[in-house]
Amino acid sequence: MKSKITMLATVGVAMAWGAGAAEPKFGPPVQLFNGKDLSGWAFSGDAVKAAWSVKDGVIHNAGRPGGYIRTEKDYTNFKLTLEFRHLSKGNGGVLLRVVGPDKVWPKSVEAQGMVGNVGDIFTIDQFPLKTDRARGRHTPKMHPSNEKPMGEWNTYEITANRGTLELKVNGLVQNTGTEFEEVPGKIALQSEGAAMEFRNLVLTPIE
Repeated sequence: MKSKITMLATVGVAMAWGAGAAEPKFGPPVQLFNGKDLSGWAFSGDAVKAAWSVKDGVIHNAGRPGGYIRTEKDYTNFKLTLEFRHLSKGNGGVLLRVVGPDKVWPKSVEAQGMVGNVGDIFTIDQFPLKTDRARGRHTPKMHPSNEKPMGEWNTYEITANRGTLELKVNGLVQNTGTEFEEVPGKIALQSEGAAMEFRNLVLTPIE
């Protein structure tokens, strides 16, 4: 019985990651935010510096001016977990595998952070990614919104495993993609209209 259960679990993992994707082998986790300041992050431009601050162990984004902060280092294959909450209605998001020069908006894939649409996917500058429900460069999430009420903390779990992308919102898989171009890139948090806060940003590399 034990071997049968193990076999079923292994099949389940393989199906979840899709054909051709290996079961993840994780390395030591990396804290992307030290809880004190924005060390390890860079701004997309001087103007956007006014939108970002750190207080009480939380990254605060005012939503304006538009732009982003991004990691100074490149990451390719990883599981990224973070907590976020909206303080006002509007847009935001997490940019993945950001490549090229800083601009609004850089070539990347966006894990949407707009109120009511967290879990949607947008491709920017024709970044290669295949999804089943695409409407142009926009792929709506699979299920109705499972975001918590305004002001409460949500969890985003974003896994980029070779050519596979998976977005989980509060533990629910809301979106997936395949043929995700496997290139080293930055991770960015957008300033795009909504006042938002972020904390507990942990990246676990996939070896």
